[in-house]
Amino acid sequence: MKAYIKSIGASIPERRISNEEFARRVDTTDEWIVSHTGISFRHVVADGQATSDLAIAAANMALERAGLTSEDIDMILVATATPDFVGFPATACIVQDELRAPHTAAMDIVAGCTGFIYGLETARGYISSSFARNVLVIGAECLTRIMDWDDRDTCVLFGDGAGAAIVSAGSEESDRGILYSFIRSQGSGARLLERTAGGSRFPFEPDKMTVKELYLRMDGRKVYNFAVRVIVDSIKKILEKNSLDIEQIKYIVPHQANIRIVEAASKRSKIPMGKFYMNIDEYANTSAATIPIALNEMWEKKLLKEGDLIITVGFGAGLTYGGNLIRW
Repeated sequence: MKAYIKSIGASIPERRISNEEFARRVDTTDEWIVSHTGISFRHVVADGQATSDLAIAAANMALERAGLTSEDIDMILVATATPDFVGFPATACIVQDELRAPHTAAMDIVAGCTGFIYGLETARGYISSSFARNVLVIGAECLTRIMDWDDRDTCVLFGDGAGAAIVSAGSEESDRGILYSFIRSQGSGARLLERTAGGSRFPFEPDKMTVKELYLRMDGRKVYNFAVRVIVDSIKKILEKNSLDIEQIKYIVPHQANIRIVEAASKRSKIPMGKFYMNIDEYANTSAATIPIALNEMWEKKLLKEGDLIITVGFGAGLTYGGNLIRW
C-alpha cells in the first residue's frame, strides 16, 4: 500500500527574538551571526509551554486541513530531542491523550535533527504493512529550554517550533507518495552533539556536576564537516537509486541548521542554491521540526504543486542522516 503526505501543519511560538537581543548578553553581533549562520531571528516558547503543546497545535492544523479527526489516526510518531519528560512518558502519548485519539499507537523517535525524515519512513512502513491507514508524524522541539544562554557558539543557533504531517494510505495507481527513503547513522560521532548529564551513563549529581552539563553541547566544526558530506552523499544516493537527475527535482528541503552548511553542500554537489528551500533566517535551527515547518511554509506559499518531486535531507545527533524522495 502506498503512503503519501495528505496534509501538513505547523506551530510557531509568538515570541520572536532578534540577533540584537543576543548582543546585549554575549560577545556577538547581528552581523557575525548572520554571516556565520544565516540566522536573523528565532521563536521561543512562552513560560509554561512544552514540546507537546507545540506538537498538538501543529497536529490540529494538519488534521483540519486533511479533513480528518483524531479518531481517524492509527499511530502518532513524535520526533523530538526535547521531550516533555526525560525518557518516559513518551511525548507522543501526551499528544495522543490531548488529541483524544483513543485507539492510537504512540511513540517518540529519537534521531536528532533527522527525526522527521526517519518518521516519514517509519510511517510508510506501517502503512505498507497495512497496520495503519493514517499516521500523524510530528517534529517538535523546545531547544531553547536546553541551551546555555551564555554560550555564544550555541545559544544563537536554536529556536522552538513544531511541524506535523498526516501520512495516509493511497491508491497504488496514484503517483503521489513517499517513494524512497535513505536513512543511515554514524554512531562513532555520537558524542559530537549531546546533553552529557541526566542519563544512565552520567546521572546528574548536584554535588559533583554543574547545571551546564544538562545543556546541549556541540563540536561545531566536526558536525559541520559531517553535515556537508552526508547532505551531498544522501542526495546523490537518492537520485541514483531512483534513476533521476537533479533537474527533475522541484525542491530540496534541507534541515535548517546553518546556511553555510547548505552553501558548502551546494558548491560540492554542483546543485544551485536556488534548488534548496531555506527559511533559517526566520526560525533558526528547530532540529526535528525544521523540515516540516519548511514544508508547511512552502505549502502556504503555494510553492508545492501536486506531482512535484521533492527531496528532504538532514543530519543530526546520533549521528544520523538521510533523506526522503516525495512526490507531492
